Amino acid sequence: MSNTEATVAPNFIRNLIKEELAEGQVQQVITRFPPEPNGYLHIGHAKSICLNFGLAEYFNGECNLRFDDTNPEKESQEYIDSIQEDVRWLGFEWSGKVRYTSEYFDQLFDYAVELIKAGKAYVCELNAEQMREYRGTLTEAGKNSPFRDRSVEENLDQFNRMRAGEFADGTKVLRAKIDMSAPNINLRDPILYRIRSVPHHQTGDKWCIYPSYDFAHGQSDALEGITHSVCTLEFEDHRPLYNWFIDNLPVPAKPKQIEFSRLNLNYTVTSKRKLKQLVDEGFVSGWDDPRMPTISGMRRRGYTPASLRHFCDLVGVTRSDGVVDVGMLYHALRADLEQNAPRAMCVLDPIKVTITNYPDDQVEEYVVPSHPADESMGERVIPFSKNLLIEAEDFMEDAPKKFFRLTNGGEVRLRNSYVIKCEEVIKDANGKIIELLCTYDADTLGKNPEGRKVKGVIHWVSEPHAVPAEVRLYENLFTDPNPDSNKEVNFLAHINPESLAVTTGYCEPSLLTAAPETVFQFERIGYFCADRYDHGVDGKLVFNKTVGLKDSWAKIQNKG
Repeated sequence: MSNTEATVAPNFIRNLIKEELAEGQVQQVITRFPPEPNGYLHIGHAKSICLNFGLAEYFNGECNLRFDDTNPEKESQEYIDSIQEDVRWLGFEWSGKVRYTSEYFDQLFDYAVELIKAGKAYVCELNAEQMREYRGTLTEAGKNSPFRDRSVEENLDQFNRMRAGEFADGTKVLRAKIDMSAPNINLRDPILYRIRSVPHHQTGDKWCIYPSYDFAHGQSDALEGITHSVCTLEFEDHRPLYNWFIDNLPVPAKPKQIEFSRLNLNYTVTSKRKLKQLVDEGFVSGWDDPRMPTISGMRRRGYTPASLRHFCDLVGVTRSDGVVDVGMLYHALRADLEQNAPRAMCVLDPIKVTITNYPDDQVEEYVVPSHPADESMGERVIPFSKNLLIEAEDFMEDAPKKFFRLTNGGEVRLRNSYVIKCEEVIKDANGKIIELLCTYDADTLGKNPEGRKVKGVIHWVSEPHAVPAEVRLYENLFTDPNPDSNKEVNFLAHINPESLAVTTGYCEPSLLTAAPETVFQFERIGYFCADRYDHGVDGKLVFNKTVGLKDSWAKIQNKG
């Protein structure tokens, strides 16, 4: 299979385009990814990116990156920069330069003038409340605006004066003249232009009127020669309007709008407004907080481009709305990290172990593979000494029969090292275990003990060589699987107060050279990523928990 064939899994859109190419309806496939620069991209955008860029790659076509920048009040250069970085990080490159809808403002204005001259657009002075009243409902037709029958000359004059800045924001809009009794409410004289007296991040103070998304989008597609305008299902009802503009204007191309279901993930919100609220009100540290479903946040947590692309393939492209189990996302992540993450040992909740029969000043060094199945990852050196740290949960004083770790009087193997036996438990005045006195069997390095079977294996670090690190333990940001489903309950009520815990981990010294964004499997614990920004600053090590080792979703699928 070629790389392009692996880019996007078979789906109804790919099959449709294949038929169009075979029938000669389309000569070259040109798609686009058109985000609004009013926030960071999230996991739902990742699906759209993979689909649009993937289709272009599969058919040897082109995919444009175009910023739909028609609302400068909510847009910023920060968002523009982050979006470009996210697209490239996912492994895609757009065709030619970065494009902006604002590049077409002059042409869009001219198109609006053409609609006015054709008697298909008019300047309306109804306020927002009156506009809603005149619009009607799903069961009742709307009624015509009292300004609908203005002459072409008056509309041209009013529109030019709108552009010149003679009117206050909200006092006038330009509307298409279609049908106020249309069953599809989007066709009931939609707004084409609004007055917004704010500077634009690309055009400065040139404009004080800005086109609506519905008016700008299709025409921008046409000006770029887009063949397939792929969007999510909420735009299905907008397609007749998309086509009306294309049919009533002298655009250079006729793109086809195709809708697919958006990605909905449980325990997650993907509304940009709500994500921005989480940031602005301090529930998270920023758009790239590892608990956020933003691509930047997921990258910082340790997700890889391959894992997100694999997840999007698993989800598939359909027209059926549904909620995807977050377990599927974790499964895709583990599948990638199991193969590609180097191993290391780190103890998060330590108990001291003293090996009483080991020489006081002796230190051994074990050279072990960084990955058990991939020699190309090289090797690492692990020191071993008389004083060790093990995980508190790996010891139980009065253990049940199937507890295959360390018990009082029992034996266990230390990973890559000897078999040890617990001889004595030391407790403090409150009865808390603070130290285990153990002996080691010097004849068990690299081989099983004679005459007895030791089932358990635990990880450890040498106490004098242990490197402290800040370890950030992340859980789902919300406790409810559908945090914004009940409109009567604020989604913030479902914030998980335990979504972040910070502890000190004690790492093997090989992690001193870990580069930011490197993901490791901390053996027997989970996958952890060296933080993108904080790791290595002033010599401090910072690891973010990416995901645990257990994969319940995979087990469920196998049972099915």
